[in-house]
Amino acid sequence: MAELPFDQRDGWIWLDGETVPWRDAKVHVLTHALHYATSIFEGQRAYNGRIFELEAHTDRLYRSADILGMKIPFPKDEINAACYDNLERSGYKDAYQRPVVWRGSEKMGLSVKGTEVHVAIASWEWPSYFSPEARLKGLRLCISNWRRPDPKTAPIQAKSASNYPISCLSKDLAERTGYDDALLLDWEGFVGEATGANIFFVRDSEIHTPSLKCVLDGITRRTVMGLAEKRGYRIVERDIRPEEMADFDQAFLTGTAAEVTPLSEIGPYSFVVGEIIKQLMADYDALVRGQGPSS
Repeated sequence: MAELPFDQRDGWIWLDGETVPWRDAKVHVLTHALHYATSIFEGQRAYNGRIFELEAHTDRLYRSADILGMKIPFPKDEINAACYDNLERSGYKDAYQRPVVWRGSEKMGLSVKGTEVHVAIASWEWPSYFSPEARLKGLRLCISNWRRPDPKTAPIQAKSASNYPISCLSKDLAERTGYDDALLLDWEGFVGEATGANIFFVRDSEIHTPSLKCVLDGITRRTVMGLAEKRGYRIVERDIRPEEMADFDQAFLTGTAAEVTPLSEIGPYSFVVGEIIKQLMADYDALVRGQGPSS
């Protein structure tokens, strides 16, 4: 049976303080965010009815709003409560959840004056961003021609819709050419991140990852770094030249949707799905499901 279009599903969405049927959660075609990308969002995951790192996600939502000059018209505790209410009302224990904040259709033009800030929260069942088979084999990434912008030219540390067109273009190219995803370099030519996930490389007992100068400060990134340090691995945050990828044995992605996902290939560079990655995958799975780190 064909999957329903996303806007035609059953369910509930929290919209500006009210719970409405999924199909009735609509905005006008002249919504400011549609024309000028004045929107921010978060991606959360619930495991066994518990939203992992909910407060950290909500804190980042408000930081993103501050960067874009938007004042969210609800306090943090009300947003947190609404996240759980919508999850429970939707009947999910394991789910993906998206709070989104945007400027509405009250005014049109580059000026944001007079536009209202709206908030919605949607929950749906969404398994791992990549198939279990692809994760176990390790994903294949191409290297995109698009680059992460200079932080002086874009709100890099906001999880803003304005930062994602190059991710969409890169993801589309990757899938059309037989890859799972794409790696984007930064504006200086150093390794940046995948289209929607942070990246790590392993050599011996060291784990290297790009600095945060042009990539999003991922909540899963921070979580996995903490798990790795507990295992005694040294974390090195630095600029990584693309040709250095030849010197690493393992590579993996982290993200709310990607969780911990091994890589087997990035352009001309090959990697193995090694024991360090498998251990971190197991530790992360145990943590988010409330079981504590595996032994």
